[in-house]
Amino acid sequence: MDGFLRYYDRHDQQGLGWHDGQRRTVHAVPGVRSMAELLRLPLDEARTLAGEAAGSPPLTNTDAITPLPPVDGDTEVWAAGVTYERSRRARGEESDHADIYDRVYTARRPELFFKAPAWRVVTEAEPVAVRSDSSLNVPEPELAVVANAHGQIVGYCVCDDVSSRAIEGENALYLPQAKVYAGSCSLSPLVRPSWELPDPLAGEVTMRVLRRGRSAFEGRVRLRSLRRDPADLVEHLFRSQPFPDGAVLATGTGIVPDMDFTLAAGDTVDIAITGVGTLTNPVVRGREAMDWLVAARETPAARRRN
Repeated sequence: MDGFLRYYDRHDQQGLGWHDGQRRTVHAVPGVRSMAELLRLPLDEARTLAGEAAGSPPLTNTDAITPLPPVDGDTEVWAAGVTYERSRRARGEESDHADIYDRVYTARRPELFFKAPAWRVVTEAEPVAVRSDSSLNVPEPELAVVANAHGQIVGYCVCDDVSSRAIEGENALYLPQAKVYAGSCSLSPLVRPSWELPDPLAGEVTMRVLRRGRSAFEGRVRLRSLRRDPADLVEHLFRSQPFPDGAVLATGTGIVPDMDFTLAAGDTVDIAITGVGTLTNPVVRGREAMDWLVAARETPAARRRN
């Protein structure tokens, strides 16, 4: 697939490239070395740079390129909740206050919440985590919208919004603790451009959780089941605050396991979204298992040791 790709090379130098899916090559985006820089630009300028990059010679020794999460600088990751019927029912199953989820599902204003700063986001093959103080934890596969500083949709990627159902179910006001912690947010490395996906809701989301080599859970949902228009979600997010380095907004999940399933350390989560990409992450437990992310703020080499 074609798209923007953050990476670091064998010299630990970070860059922003254009991935040519047909030729399997990566081309440097001219004059831009970070996703934050790209997301400061209007959409038409980003599209022009993509075309210039695609027409340039590819990087040499692309085997030495390591993909990075598609966020950096001051780009933030946010998420929307209760945007599918299954999500509304699931929140009701885990909570004594199901009516609040029923109301937000039908309300004009969506539920939006902060998910992660750029430095705490992981990507393909890096671990996601479940909280050590939670007994019921799930992956939440979601279509994520990548918006620039001007509120325009630049592209899409895959998100795993890992969550504690036990903590959120105990009290709806505990939502930040259920959603925001080390290892709770993974994004696929490739940002599929919006001009190549005129109808991002045409396909489906699939997810499989592997445990000791066998499937422990599988699910799928058509993106047409998404009750909220992604562009409307972005408009609500940008209403009251600036995002000078852009923002990523996960649009909610329509795949939620029953209450008898919980993620466990050693599991592997595989997610795929039609036309957008795939995302695979092993699962670990507890904060200490994600301490390497702090070191990765200073040097990309920390991601190799993980």
